[in-house]
Amino acid sequence: ALKNWESGQDHVAIYMYNGNEYPESILGILKARAVPVNVNYRYVEEELVHLLNDASVKAIIYHACFAATLKKILAELPTVKVLIQVDDGSGEELLPGAFDYEEVLKAASTEKPATNPSPDDLYMIYTGGTTGMPKGVLWKQSDFLASMLGGRHEDGTPITEIQEFADKAIHSKTSSSLAAPPYMHGTGQLVSFVAWHNGNTVVLQDNVERLDPAELLRTAEREKVKTIALVGDAFARPIAQALKQKSYDLSSLRLLVSSGAVFSSRLKDELLSHLPHISIIDAFGSTETGPHVHNISTAAQGEASAQFQMSANGCVLKEDKSGLAEPGHEGLGWFAVQKTIPLGYLNDEKKTKETFPTIDGKRFTVPGDRVKLLKNGRMEFLGRDSATINSGGEKIFAEEVEQAIKHHPNVADVVVTSRPSTRWGNEVVALVQLYGSQADLTQDLKVETAKHIARYKLPKLYLFVDKVKRGENGKTDYRWAKDLALQSLMKEVPAYGS
Repeated sequence: ALKNWESGQDHVAIYMYNGNEYPESILGILKARAVPVNVNYRYVEEELVHLLNDASVKAIIYHACFAATLKKILAELPTVKVLIQVDDGSGEELLPGAFDYEEVLKAASTEKPATNPSPDDLYMIYTGGTTGMPKGVLWKQSDFLASMLGGRHEDGTPITEIQEFADKAIHSKTSSSLAAPPYMHGTGQLVSFVAWHNGNTVVLQDNVERLDPAELLRTAEREKVKTIALVGDAFARPIAQALKQKSYDLSSLRLLVSSGAVFSSRLKDELLSHLPHISIIDAFGSTETGPHVHNISTAAQGEASAQFQMSANGCVLKEDKSGLAEPGHEGLGWFAVQKTIPLGYLNDEKKTKETFPTIDGKRFTVPGDRVKLLKNGRMEFLGRDSATINSGGEKIFAEEVEQAIKHHPNVADVVVTSRPSTRWGNEVVALVQLYGSQADLTQDLKVETAKHIARYKLPKLYLFVDKVKRGENGKTDYRWAKDLALQSLMKEVPAYGS
């Protein structure tokens, strides 16, 4: 009886850094037939109130260091009935009425709960926040398992028998996976569940409050980690820098996997020069799709092109979204996934119908990525439509310009946005973080970028910043970038070529 944007289950918020208690809580919540809600621990009070009320959470499991923040907003959270506090060594006392996590575990019954789980039970991940308010993506667990966690056959059909998972785990080679991103974002959760489904070990860093590349590599060395999961250049770049400074025994490492953001070509080459025995996998996808597109780079074959191989359920829609595009189609298309896809966005009918349309009787998820389906059946990623810049009547994809700028060896990080222009309508602006000094390398960057993209796509202005602002999941903060670009107009910053 529920609509695709509705939930009929209780929701439990997890407000913690990484730690054993995080996946323990997820598993316990799911077994109780409730729904875990990931909470961004960077949120300020107003953002927390919005998320927790949007999700109508009934309980919150939280690290003690966040007790003071929660205390300030509890009066604004009418649906919250239960608080469970995890001792993190911060010395914070229990909030009034709260339960201690370890005491709750000790008091738990040893009897199996009288629950009857269903494939229709929900798994929810809150996503977004860089381009709008966070949204809860609702998945049926059966679809989440097949689409997100590799629980499908080569032809895209779901694995339906538990014995198939058991056999796969029993016969898989023992290995371990380390997820660098925080569990408060989907990637960390997914990497852990995929590892467990293959009978493998999940490794957590000692420093869970921030990315410490040296400590991450020491952990991978000590635990003989086979797979490290990252989110694009924001995570990989400091790791590459750490590999330059010190040698680590990473002979056990086989895979570096990026999910949620694509690696730049130059950084892939740099990582492979340090670790020639590994493979780098770009798993292109989102919380709304799952990892249905990838490419693989090795030292032997070199850095893979920008072409991606799609899974059996990955596809490309025509420009007008009227149906599937044919290989080698003219113009642009939309990346989409069919069959095992989310139900929708919690409490958002309009956005659900936009992102999960029904075409010719079939439901698709269309997160907004503009692509081309090439003659060879592979997909070329151009950029997210929401980050598209219309300049002089031409569509320019921010990600494409960013990748071109990253070819310059002095560029540590970059984000591309736009600002109004009397001549072009909008003009491209690049915010660049350099290695070392903040010298003005405008001319050098212009020359390098022009080698990789057409002239009309070149930035009209390069702004040099101390640090590009990103979320803890490595995703670009486009609102911050747009604000700086607009401020440059008021400061009358000169732009070459204008």
